[in-house]
Parts: sequence; structure tokens; C-alpha cells
Amino acid sequence: MVEIFDNIHKIYQYQPPCGELAAYIEFFSESSPQATREYIIDQHFNVKLFPSWTPTFWFNLGSPYQLLIGNKHYSIKADDDVLLLRNSIVERYNLPTDHIFTVKFSPGGFEAVFGIKQSVLGDNLINLATILPPLLIQQIKRVDNFEERVNLLQHFLLVQWQQQIAQAHQFRTVQKAIEAYHRSNMEYNTNEIAREVFATNKTIYRYFNQVVGTTPKNYFSTLRVRNALLNYVTQSDFSPYDFGYYDMSHFHKDVVKFTGRKLIDNLA
Repeated sequence: MVEIFDNIHKIYQYQPPCGELAAYIEFFSESSPQATREYIIDQHFNVKLFPSWTPTFWFNLGSPYQLLIGNKHYSIKADDDVLLLRNSIVERYNLPTDHIFTVKFSPGGFEAVFGIKQSVLGDNLINLATILPPLLIQQIKRVDNFEERVNLLQHFLLVQWQQQIAQAHQFRTVQKAIEAYHRSNMEYNTNEIAREVFATNKTIYRYFNQVVGTTPKNYFSTLRVRNALLNYVTQSDFSPYDFGYYDMSHFHKDVVKFTGRKLIDNLA
């Protein structure tokens, strides 16, 4: 059976994703053992799929099968579940007991949901347990029907997508806060930064801890002394006022705190 030329859909059942995931997932599908037995008479059959750049999860609910991806051969065991990037021709060799549950992402949809760049993964066959929690995989394979499998996986993907949105928002807010700090010549305190990015102090504090790994006060003080010290050792016209310091003594105290060394020791 060859995709486009043959009606490979006749042995599958399909379900579209929920509205929130519609832009990222094309469909959920599952091969029907009954339909496979009805339409596939030979002991073995193959399905050939052309490149589509649509990453696809394949949960194996049936027999082992063979895969040919480009010029690479893979043996998929009965309990193996895989992620295919679909960047090249894929051919699957099956038995009539073939039974596979899939989710097919739209181009870019996998990255939008998981935050993993498709280009980084290349065209390799990837163990699905490195992407999904093994417990979720087992739950999906244990339930009795297609609808339950869709519900389990869709709920997980929806939570993943929502986390990506939250993380993206946090990252953008942190970036805007850092830009505002630079614009102020590193003079703004956390309260002023929060006002600049239309957030509360509590929100800024939480975002910095989650995105950067430290408090905004600690990050900004480190950023200031690093930039000021770099300027001090490379420029002849250094002025501490350009970096929000009250005077050289204020700058010197920060340098000692940050490096453990006095400026005069460094120059000596």
C-alpha cells in the first residue's frame, strides 16, 4: 500500500484533536485489526509513506514490524513505541495482526507542544519513552479502546502545550525586564522594573527564579557589576555613574563582593 496512490485510511479510524490543539496536531488514529483482516489478505503487507515533516508518535499495540527509513532498517518489537520525524520516505512491513495507535503533528506542532526543535532531532527513529512519561505510555496501551487512548494522550498534550505557553510568557517577561534594566543605565530597582513590564514584584520574582534560577535583585546586581568591571578593565574613560553606581567606592565594594579581589590588587 502506498500513501496517496492507495487508500491506506481504510484500515484506520481517526479523531481530530480538541480545538486548543487543532493548530498543532493533524489527527489521532488507530489501525483496526478487524479492518486489517478484511482488507489485507496476504500474510505480510507494507505501507509506504512519503516525506511530510509531520512528526508522528507510533504506539505499538500489536505485532513486531520492520521499518525502512531512508536506507536504514529498524526492527520494532511488540512493546516498542517510537517517534518518527517523517523527513524522508518511511516504509513499514507488517503482519495482519498490525495494531498501531498514532498521533500526527502538524509541521512545527511538535516543537510548539514540547519545546523541542524538530531540526535538532534530525531524521532518527526515537524511543517514545524519551519524550513521554513511561507510565503514560503504559496507561495508553492498557486501556481498551481508541477513544480512551485519545483522551489520555490529548489531556497530557494539552497540559504540555499550556506549560509551553506559560514558559514562553515568562521568558518574554524576563527578557523585557532585562531590557528595561539596561535602558535605565542599570539604575532601576525591582519595583521600577516591575512597573516597566506591567507586572507585580511577586510575579517578577517568581519568573526570574523559574527562568533564570535566581532572584531579580541578585541577577541585576550581578549583571551590573559584570558589565561595569568589564568596562573598567577595557576602557580608559570608565565612569561608575554610567552603571548606576553612586561613586567609585560604591563600585569598588561591589567588585570585592563579586570577585573577592580589590581593584588595586588586580592592577598590581
